[in-house]
Amino acid sequence: MTNTLSAYLEQEILSAEPLQLVCMLYQAAITEVREARRHLATNDISARCAAISKACDLIGELLTSLDMAAGGELAQRLGSLYSYLLARLLEANLKKADEPLAEVLGLLTTLNEAWQAAAAETHREVASQPSPHQAHFLQEQTPDSAAHSWSF
Repeated sequence: MTNTLSAYLEQEILSAEPLQLVCMLYQAAITEVREARRHLATNDISARCAAISKACDLIGELLTSLDMAAGGELAQRLGSLYSYLLARLLEANLKKADEPLAEVLGLLTTLNEAWQAAAAETHREVASQPSPHQAHFLQEQTPDSAAHSWSF
């Protein structure tokens, strides 16, 4: 079952659009921070450390995927925010504190909502574009054939 799930996730990642990948990274980071909070509450040190480490890896992936040249000020601000999130996760781990984890979770959730909205908007824009076949059909229509109205 685990191999089937891993294969499915791998295929999902390989076929995902760039915005979908960003959203997947956010969702995985959110899951890991929630797990870290749960393990902190139960005093499971090794599981908490592992969850925080995974969250750091995921946020690090978001950080390294930024295109600073093309993204301009937005990419720079996101880079600073990701660095802040990493510092807060390390603080949470060192101090065994929930407050930094709660803050990171809130920020990741807000960012994820924004990226989800951007992905949905992009999907709507792409879906509203006619396919090449539809575009060819629309170009072949004459003004008279497009204006027909049918009544009985």
